[in-house]
Order: sequence, then structure tokens, then C-alpha cells
Amino acid sequence: MKTLKFLVEKEFKQMFRNPLIPKLIILYPIMVLLIFPWAVSFEIKNIKIDVVDHSKSSYSKRLTDKIDASKYFILNDTPLDYKTAMLNMDNGETDMIIEIPASFDRDIIKSRTSSLGVAVNSVNGTLGLLGSNYIMQIVNDFSSELRSELVYTIPPESRENMLRRPKIDIITQNKFNPELDYKNFMIPGFMVLLLTLICGILPALNIVMEKENGTIQQINVTPVKRYHFILAKLIPFWIVGLIVMIISVTTAYMLYGLWPMGGVIAILFSSIVFILSISGLGLIISNYSSTMQQASFLVMFFILILILLGGMFTPVSSMPAWAQLIAAVNPFSYLTKTFRMIYLNGSNITDVWMNLISLVIIAIVLNGWAVISYKKR
Repeated sequence: MKTLKFLVEKEFKQMFRNPLIPKLIILYPIMVLLIFPWAVSFEIKNIKIDVVDHSKSSYSKRLTDKIDASKYFILNDTPLDYKTAMLNMDNGETDMIIEIPASFDRDIIKSRTSSLGVAVNSVNGTLGLLGSNYIMQIVNDFSSELRSELVYTIPPESRENMLRRPKIDIITQNKFNPELDYKNFMIPGFMVLLLTLICGILPALNIVMEKENGTIQQINVTPVKRYHFILAKLIPFWIVGLIVMIISVTTAYMLYGLWPMGGVIAILFSSIVFILSISGLGLIISNYSSTMQQASFLVMFFILILILLGGMFTPVSSMPAWAQLIAAVNPFSYLTKTFRMIYLNGSNITDVWMNLISLVIIAIVLNGWAVISYKKR
């Protein structure tokens, strides 16, 4: 125990010998949670749209104003013909085109139906799909408004029959994230990202730095056991990771009012298990690296895979089968799912125990590998 205590003290002194590291530990979580949730979002807004209005009537003007008033669209232009609008799309000046036929008002009044032409630039598939859905919702709302107005223009006997027809109102109730705020979904993922970067990169560079400085030789000639050495490397990052999580939880609450519904203890306990696994991966990389350049390249390679195939941005269930197999052994995916369950669903430890068991198994395998792969030369 004295040997382990000595090694842990050495690691803390070495870590904080650089005055920049303590500042980064405190400021980095605040900066990430302050900037990234606003910038990294799959919610599509400010879609540029051209409206080609051949009707020039009151109803077409109302529909144009309704589109322009939407928070999702920016009315880019109202060209005279469809050819001009397509030229704007070819030049990248607009993303969507709505073409209103000349008989728009007449068809609505006489036959109670009309058609619209919608053209979408689908180079960006997400923008094309969501933009189409947004415009359909606006047109459906406009159609409902007209239907309620036009019911009083028909003869009284037909109006009574129409009013007697059954009417079904659909009231949407959004569970767990009632405001549909994308930041609430992304912030738990950014917390996992912070732990991955801090507790995955720093351990990977730690041993390599000692190799380059020559201090590893002094440790190798001592009777220090390999598991003592690896454990001494893990404990400081364990503590640093908990400090980062406490700062992150506090920052998320102060900036966005987001508090873990399942409890802070569940968040911290899950973080401890995850830190053990991701730090073990960093130590494995450092054991197989001889220089900082090698370690830096391997860290960026593996962490990029962990993040992109971890379900932070896209659901694991929508990935191909081979990617889902990688996610099954990816600690990032388990903690991301756990944090979102605790934050948004109100889950507690008993609800996420399967994810935690998976993280424990991964931690045992990676840290065992780190101990075995460390060679005292």
C-alpha cells in the first residue's frame, strides 16, 4: 500500500506540474457545454425557400406569409416562373421551391381541393427530408384553417350534415423531453465526450511521456508490481474524471436548467465505471507506443471510432450490423445511453444495471490487457 500511495502521489505531482492542466480541467467542461449544444444540432432551421406564385390571389398570399412566418424557413425570393427558381437552386441560393398553380383559389372554392408543387434540394439528405416534412405541416395547417372557414360558405342543410360528422382531435404528448429541445438530448452525450477526451487521451500520453523523458527506466528497475503501476496511473484520472463530471452537472443545471432526474449519485457512479474502462484503453495505447507521435495518432484513431459509433449523434439501432457489433463493445455507447436514461427518463441505478455490467466487463478486459501488455524493460 505504501508503494501504491507513493506512485499515486508521484502521478498527481507529475500531472499538475504543468499549470495549464488544472485550468483545463475546470474550464474545458464549461466551454464545451456552453458552446457545443448550440452549435451541434440536427434541428434544421433557416431553410431558404422560393415561392413561385402563379395565382397572385388572397389564398396564395396567405400561404406565402404563413411559410415566411415559420421559424424553419427564410423566404429567399418570389420569382415569376419555375425556371428562375430552379436556377436559384442550381446556384445554391435556395433549398426548396413551392409552386402555386394559377387556379389555386378557384380550385379551393369550387372543388375544395388544390395541388402544390414542391421541389427540394436533397444534396443534404437530412435537410431535404426534414424540410419536406416542415412544409407539409405548414400546408396541412393552412388546409385546416381554410376548411374551417369554407364550411360556412356551403348551404345550411349541407353545413349541418358536415358539422354532425364525427371529428377526431389528436393531442400530442411528448414524453421525457416535452419541449423537444435538442440540447437536452445532446448535453448528456457531451458529458460522455468530455470524460472520453480527458480520461482517454491523458492516460495514453502519460506513459509515453515518461518513456521519452527517461523516467520510466527508474520505475522499471524497482520491485514495483505491474498492477500497482497501472493502478497508480488510473487513480488520478479517476479523481479528475469525477471532478469534471461534478463541474459538468453543475454547469448544465446553471446554463440550461437540466438536472439528472434519476439522481446525481447514479451519474457519478456510472462515470466511475466508465472512467476505468476508457483509461484502461488509453494505457493499452501507451504500452504499445514508443513516441508521443505514435500515441497521439492511435488515440485519435480509436477515440474517433468510439464517438462516431457510440450513438451520440445517430441511434445505434439505425446503424448497419457490423457497426452495431462495434457498438456492443464500445464503452462510449453504454454510458451515452445510461446518461440519457438518467437525465431524461428519470432512470436510477436499478434501471441501467445492464449497461453498467457491460461497462464493468469492458473495464476488466481493458485494464487486464493494460497490466499484461506493460513490460518492465
